[in-house]
Amino acid sequence: MRRVLSFCVLSISSLTAFAQSAPQPPAAAHQAEPSSGYRMPPQAVVDVLDAAPTPDALLSPDSEWMLLVERPAMPTIEELTRPWIGLAGIRVDPALHAPQSTSSITKLTLRTLDGTTSTDVALPVGMRALDVSWAPYSDRFAVTVAGEKGLELYVGGIPSGVLAKVPLPAPLDAVLGRPFNWLAIERGLLVRTIAPEHAGETATSTSTPPAPPGPAVQETSGRSSPLRTYEDLLRTSADESAFERFAQCQLVEYRFSDRSVRLVGQPAMIANVDVSPDGMHLLVSCVKRPFSYALPWYSFPMSTEVWNREGALEWLVADVGAGDDIPMEGVRTTPRNVHWQPTAPARLWWCEALDGGDPRKQAEKRDRWMQLEAPFNSKPTAMFDLVGRARGLDWLDTPERVMATEYDRDRKWTRTSLYDLEHLGERPRVVEDRSVNDRYGDPGSFATVVLATGDHVLRRDGNWLYRIGSGASDEGDLPFLDRYDLDTGRSERLWRSTNTAYERPVAIIASSAGEKPTILTSFESPTEPPNYRVREINSGKTLVLTSFPDPQPAMRAVEQKLVKYTREDGVTLSATLYLPKDRPKGVRLPLFVWAYPLEFTDASTAGQVSGSPNRFVRVRGPSEILFALHGWAVMDNAAMPIVGTPETVNDTFLHQIVMNAQAAIDEADRLGVADPERCAVGGHSYGAFMTANLLAHSDLFKAGVCRSGAYNRTLTPFGFQSERRTIWEAPKSYVELSPFFSADKIKAPLLLIHGEKDDNPGTFTIQSERMYQAIKGNGGTARLVILPGEAHGYRARESVLDTVAEMFDWCDKYVRDVKTDVEKTPHEAGSAK
Repeated sequence: MRRVLSFCVLSISSLTAFAQSAPQPPAAAHQAEPSSGYRMPPQAVVDVLDAAPTPDALLSPDSEWMLLVERPAMPTIEELTRPWIGLAGIRVDPALHAPQSTSSITKLTLRTLDGTTSTDVALPVGMRALDVSWAPYSDRFAVTVAGEKGLELYVGGIPSGVLAKVPLPAPLDAVLGRPFNWLAIERGLLVRTIAPEHAGETATSTSTPPAPPGPAVQETSGRSSPLRTYEDLLRTSADESAFERFAQCQLVEYRFSDRSVRLVGQPAMIANVDVSPDGMHLLVSCVKRPFSYALPWYSFPMSTEVWNREGALEWLVADVGAGDDIPMEGVRTTPRNVHWQPTAPARLWWCEALDGGDPRKQAEKRDRWMQLEAPFNSKPTAMFDLVGRARGLDWLDTPERVMATEYDRDRKWTRTSLYDLEHLGERPRVVEDRSVNDRYGDPGSFATVVLATGDHVLRRDGNWLYRIGSGASDEGDLPFLDRYDLDTGRSERLWRSTNTAYERPVAIIASSAGEKPTILTSFESPTEPPNYRVREINSGKTLVLTSFPDPQPAMRAVEQKLVKYTREDGVTLSATLYLPKDRPKGVRLPLFVWAYPLEFTDASTAGQVSGSPNRFVRVRGPSEILFALHGWAVMDNAAMPIVGTPETVNDTFLHQIVMNAQAAIDEADRLGVADPERCAVGGHSYGAFMTANLLAHSDLFKAGVCRSGAYNRTLTPFGFQSERRTIWEAPKSYVELSPFFSADKIKAPLLLIHGEKDDNPGTFTIQSERMYQAIKGNGGTARLVILPGEAHGYRARESVLDTVAEMFDWCDKYVRDVKTDVEKTPHEAGSAK
């Protein structure tokens, strides 16, 4: 077994200056000349990635209609780099008063669920359709469109599907959230539009004001503020003004009956608005000044209020300051998760922390659910307390029963309990109680139905509720539909996918207490692309609704199978192995291992299988699976568990990732499909962090590919991933885990790819730039590729194709084309364990 482990320990005082400086390197052993222009992978790969995905199906609430939504494979770099402004954690498209988006709809088809009627919806000519939404009463749908003057709203009727523009006084404003709500009582819309004082203003960048009014100043004194690292924050008073301008909106009510329009309330920076089930009240959350230069907008001061339908204040639910004093992994002490009870006319629910919002504080109970009913002039009622942190409520269709989910941070445990609000003195029934990592024990999510108000409640037939789950098992995912007996608390399996295909329930179309339901499913197999079916579980009949062709026929040259193996300490692991079908018998291929580390509290859940070998092989973006089309063996989603106590699990991170990687290579070697001397490893984000550490602390791989990673943990001092300790509490761990400080030990060639505009907390683009400089300065071999305009994930066609070409060329040069003594196996690959 090949393994070299070496650990670097530096004092904290010696880190910062080195981390922030660019070292002056000697000449590298292999220093590639910089390249200009985007690169292209082989044409077969280009054709695969250019293929548009199969349409998505959007089912109407009454399950009689569906919209088939088609989108392009990738946007162009011109679309990606449309002007945007980074403000308070949002990338604002100033022309649309909306978050930056490259998504668009190329085709919209309205169909009956029995397949007898199909109508192509005529989208507005010359405009970009962005999103579509059904009305809760199923007689119409809405489409948001990027028009010449901003974001517009169109509504299509049933059955014609003809779109008509909603006449509004100004374009939509979607900067802080969804720009409209459906009104059920009056059959209309409650829309957020650009505030009148800003309507018609020319969109201009505020990043470099002509005459700065003064320095940007921040100050702190005596209060702990453990802040994560964020991108696109406010920096100047001009940024503050720009954020207020784009976030401020005007509520407008539109009625379909008479096409009337009226303003509701005064302009405000509205973060969220919900209409009460009786239609008489609005629950509105508004962002307020003073803004923060260290926090994203959702942690700014905010008020949560109840308005009447005219927009006048009825009751102040909460008025909170900036969230800079919230403990790590903690919550505010003021009311949160405020919402209307869907089965009451106008009753508010919210939870309050009983432990100061601090998960490290010992407490018998952590949260309390409260309620208050209109007219909101009495004292709120305390309903029930939770041992864990509240995760939300799921309502049954009767007002006296609700399911409450809570989370135990220390054990990584989830529990859901059924409460009878008319008998709160009785112990609630526990519906789910398991580790969040226990995929095999996941009972699935309860199915819901949409009420006429647009609210969701659990679907119930007599005493039956329904659960839809992914069905993780030792054979891979086998999706299922169960029903749950409210009287006994027992579940009955109604249907499960076979182990020769992958079929998942999308929605329940019809159900009753006396018969098993009819469901809409998505069916696929290794040779059949996903298509929609109506399956009558009671009769066993199946109706095929769609027959989308294979969008990527070249990928049928790739075969997949689930492999299971064991690392040296006995933890069971798994991966999906992809191989070219035309692999000559007995030939060992170069191996590409792609992984992402996950933390577990015990070995049993760490060893559970994820994914399915029965899915249709299709790729989106710069997928590692494309290496199999390029003549490699690929171990995708190779299990990379880190097992241990949540507080200290990272102390053994390095040792465990090396064990995981060694086990993966050994299995590919045992199967006779790969040459153990020609292995590459790669990962994205935390997977890139893992990759750099594997090259620094082992000799298992000949090269590595890191995409959008973080390599210097002193630049994320208040925690990262699942790390709960700050750098001041665990300095040794932060340093040892940072591959930046072990750059001198990275001898295998490392390809670093990063988006120029990475928006993910902690993975700033400078992380890859400094890592490249560190390797270069120590005489190592590395290549740094910065993708223009890209964020944490890569979207533009030019970027995606370039990334694939870079990965292929790098791994071919340093791994595939390296001659070794092990190129063939004396026997064909055996079966997986």
